Amino acid sequence: MTGRSDAAKGRMLFASKGCVVCHSVNGVGGEDAPPLDAEFMDLPMNAVEFAARMWAGAEAMVELQRDEFGDVVNLNGAELAAIIAFAHDADEQAKFSTADIPDKVGKMMDHMEQEGAHDDMQDDHD
Repeated sequence: MTGRSDAAKGRMLFASKGCVVCHSVNGVGGEDAPPLDAEFMDLPMNAVEFAARMWAGAEAMVELQRDEFGDVVNLNGAELAAIIAFAHDADEQAKFSTADIPDKVGKMMDHMEQEGAHDDMQDDHD
């Protein structure tokens, strides 16, 4: 259904579309949503099942996207297929690093991390 080149494109989309803000791959990324490491994915790859899991978490994802990005992230079918291919491709994931994260997305991640640290300090004082 999807090929190697789609997984490479998916690696870039995972970072540029902001998936990495909440999801991690190889320990790179957020911790607010499940990691998307290939080792946790069903094999053979089932894109429909992956999309169904996304749909089940859609309400929380949309709320977070509006809070953090100011709007909902839009993906067309080819982009979603590429991200799904990336989520199932351990070899392509091995190439993923913080260098793939665009500055704008990295700043969002830093902001969320600082907010989390601030929230933790608030909890300590309560």
